[in-house]
Amino acid sequence: MIMQNSKKNILLYALAFSPLFFSGCQVVSVKNQKVNVTIANERDSILTRSKMSEASLNVLSMTGREAKSCAEEPEKCVADLEKIPQIQDEQLLSTISEIYLTKAISLGDSSNCKISLFAKHQSEEKQKINQQNYDQCLDQQMAMLDKSIRYSYAYLFNTERQPQDRIFNNRQVQIRDFYNQSLAKMITTYSLRHKNQKVSKQIQIGESRYSINFDGYPQLAQLDIENLLSSYNLNFSGLRSINRRDGFGAEFVAILPETKKSEENKYIVDPEHYAYKGGVNPNIHQPRYLSVSIAAQPQSSESIQSILHDPNFQLKVYDPYSIEKVKVGGKEYPLAANFSAPYGLWLAENNLGIAAYLSLIDRDQRLTMPHLYMLEPYNPNKKVIVLVHGLASSPEAWIRLTNDIMGDNVLRENYQVWQVFYSTNMPILESRFQINAIINQTFKTIDPNSSSAKDSVLIGHSMGGIIARLLVSDTDLTQPALKMLNNRKYDKFKNDHIFQARLQMKPVPNFDRAIFISAPHRGTAFADRWFTLAARRIIKLPGAFLGALADSIDDRDLNAKNFLKDVGHGLIQNGPSDLSHNSKFTLLTKDVMPKKGMIYHSIMGNVTDSSDPNVMTDGIVPYTSSHLDGAVSEKVIKGGHSIQETPEAVLELRRILRLHLTEHGLYKP
Repeated sequence: MIMQNSKKNILLYALAFSPLFFSGCQVVSVKNQKVNVTIANERDSILTRSKMSEASLNVLSMTGREAKSCAEEPEKCVADLEKIPQIQDEQLLSTISEIYLTKAISLGDSSNCKISLFAKHQSEEKQKINQQNYDQCLDQQMAMLDKSIRYSYAYLFNTERQPQDRIFNNRQVQIRDFYNQSLAKMITTYSLRHKNQKVSKQIQIGESRYSINFDGYPQLAQLDIENLLSSYNLNFSGLRSINRRDGFGAEFVAILPETKKSEENKYIVDPEHYAYKGGVNPNIHQPRYLSVSIAAQPQSSESIQSILHDPNFQLKVYDPYSIEKVKVGGKEYPLAANFSAPYGLWLAENNLGIAAYLSLIDRDQRLTMPHLYMLEPYNPNKKVIVLVHGLASSPEAWIRLTNDIMGDNVLRENYQVWQVFYSTNMPILESRFQINAIINQTFKTIDPNSSSAKDSVLIGHSMGGIIARLLVSDTDLTQPALKMLNNRKYDKFKNDHIFQARLQMKPVPNFDRAIFISAPHRGTAFADRWFTLAARRIIKLPGAFLGALADSIDDRDLNAKNFLKDVGHGLIQNGPSDLSHNSKFTLLTKDVMPKKGMIYHSIMGNVTDSSDPNVMTDGIVPYTSSHLDGAVSEKVIKGGHSIQETPEAVLELRRILRLHLTEHGLYKP
């Protein structure tokens, strides 16, 4: 009986502890895992988290080394990996690339690679020591990045399998990112290390010599570069999307020095015949922020050893607008590019929206004269789009359209954008006259036989739409204007050349298509409401404009003096007053149509639920004022006055721009 009880107890104990024994033997179990965890495990790397990729960690496990110790002593770790013949070439090169990048990131995050804000308060000796530590840390970081570039390049282009053989391989995308990021960080770090030095034709990083090759961007070779910013770390809150092209190479924004000319913003009465210093209107601005792509390639790529150890490399600089692919080993690969970053920087650093409002109330004198900005380096093979904003606005009104043009391959490859920025408190006739002059002057700076000099597209919003219509019209308003004056003023102005120049309108010959958006061609009653009337009393004609106009007039020029006295009264009022449907400006210009043969389109908003033309309005401008007979197309979109910012309007503009290319044989849909 006792024996039976003992056996029973032993059996019970065995059953009780059996899960422990079984679980101790069971090495693999299974459970469901979220998809995001699976994808993260496959794709995350040292660039997206604080540890290396799973692929690299798997390779490191073959050495028995911890990843942390490997990152701290990369040279020893690499030596251990190279001793293991079972590691395939792709595994070895990709892992070593990430090891060196990990060390570089670690150095970059360390205190030695940063200058303390309190350093200037330290003793001279302490500052000297800190500077030495800082320089040494940056040198070490660049050496690690140099090696990461070499190993990732070898993986991408010199393994047994070619890049196209692993096109769907997550690892290839990771290593491309290692290459691009290492290159971007190396160039940025070099700029920090040699802050007050101009970039020479060759830069030295440890034993490596990187020769700079501008064959892909010859214009840049002739320019001084104020700064070279990696666009990977730039974040623009006002841009809906960042338009990039994925590919090989690091993306940068080259910032050129700002140049101020003595004549800039000086009021010129007759800009078309004025003798500017240097022969070019200083208010025509070449792009200061340039999209640049850079690729590092070895002088010799005959073998992996030459890529890894030959000190000679090239930094090839490319204009991503004109070069889409780069050749490596006889094959072409897409060139990486960021098209939005230069545009975003230009907008962010110029505070255009604030300048527009301040100039409206005469608190900012930067806009005495209109300015024209080219958003990319001039290209003779691209058609030109000129954008003219509306009242109290700026080129910021076109953010969505401009950014979408950059993101649309067809439009980006065939168009270049010029933005007009002008003070909207000027009389509209004066703005049209001055904008007409600066657009004509800009076209005269380019080759008249080039594709860019013809078939251009003009787009205007609101007040800018009125100006755009007058820029493509062929009319002389002198006699109708004189009839609006009393006898005394008639005698003063009938022979006034300044007065006549602003009324004798000739179309800009380079445009053959115009698009008018929410344009109050026949004025708006909104300009006569009590609150807008109050605002109109605050809004004065620019003091700088009036003062400069007075200064520019010869004491003997009685006609000009008469013109100046009448500015601000009657026919010549500020811009907002001109928008009234009862203004003399509207009465004078409402029936002026685009020249014969001009192709034009209308886009307008409608905040009502009605389709009755007499009821429809965008809340500020009624349909009856925006509508123009003879338009090739007219698009009414549900929305308010700033309709150009809506996705529907941008899609319509893109449709028209593609249609324009099709009709000129440049695009087949």
